[in-house]
Amino acid sequence: MSTDTRLGFIEIAGRPREIGLQLGRFGRDIVHRHLVHGHAWASVLAFRADPRVAAMRRMVEARFPTCWAELQGLALGLDLPFNDVFLWNCRGDLWAFAPDGCTTVQIPGAEPLLAHNEDGDPGFRGYCALAHIRPEGGTAFTSFVYPASIPGHTFAVTAAGLVQTVNNIRSRGVGTGLPRMVLGRALLDCPSIDAAIHLLETSERAGAFHMTLGQRGDPRLVSVEFTHGQCSAITLDRPQCHSNHLVHARMAGERQVITGSSGARQQRGDRLVAEGGETLRDPRTILWDKAVSPLPIYRAQPDDPDHENTLATAVFHVGTNSIRWQVYDRPEETPRFVMDGDLKPVS
Repeated sequence: MSTDTRLGFIEIAGRPREIGLQLGRFGRDIVHRHLVHGHAWASVLAFRADPRVAAMRRMVEARFPTCWAELQGLALGLDLPFNDVFLWNCRGDLWAFAPDGCTTVQIPGAEPLLAHNEDGDPGFRGYCALAHIRPEGGTAFTSFVYPASIPGHTFAVTAAGLVQTVNNIRSRGVGTGLPRMVLGRALLDCPSIDAAIHLLETSERAGAFHMTLGQRGDPRLVSVEFTHGQCSAITLDRPQCHSNHLVHARMAGERQVITGSSGARQQRGDRLVAEGGETLRDPRTILWDKAVSPLPIYRAQPDDPDHENTLATAVFHVGTNSIRWQVYDRPEETPRFVMDGDLKPVS
């Protein structure tokens, strides 16, 4: 693994296939040394013969050709078969135990505040990055990116002023449809919160995600949960916490897996939000909380039962004219990156 465990910053521009190619080259070494030898990769590739996969490939190519081209370039840059890379980017649509977690704190108000822990494979620490991406003919954005994955399933800010944070949902009710990560990537081209919700509500969905959406100049924070069968969008009117399982009342009948960590983080987050005070002025106090052992909100333990650790924390101040945001790769330290009204770090 890397001896430099700090979060990197990369800049990528070009046509969709070129963007995917550069993302693939960025992650190629650690993917070949770590990812393809692991249990998660083998578990996902066991679905090669699943008839849903061929249908998902046809749907992505027809509905989102630019994302299809990004995935083709990604496979080329990774030096891996396209079908394997496509499967990996459908992992949560096929396998309920895909290794992604995350916790989000949502604080509506005159200047909405949104904060997010990005929890993923600890073997990727030091090999992820903030990527500033300028697609030819598309919307520029800056997103946390994992090796071997397209953007749109972590946290991001777009040139349209849209803020997206994403939590994994381990749904038992998956079906044939567009992969959830492809929908997350397509959302980054949406001009508004309403357009993003419309995209998610009207698309044929394979798997499940939770997203929190905010936008520069829009006072709303919107919590969206979607599965193969349903989509629920709620404009928040009070502070809330969301760990990675369905909590909307409308989704009560959906079948899902709630791991011990996910349940514990939700309970602890709800308790801290209810206390109010400093926890709501500085949501990092929630996201960096380690009080509940062995299942804390901030996850750094080598024996985490979901095999996930917190790789970054992002805090977004969604203003009328700009978005100020900070990204931390270590708790209780100064930000690794600070963005003030732009998509590139000012420090």
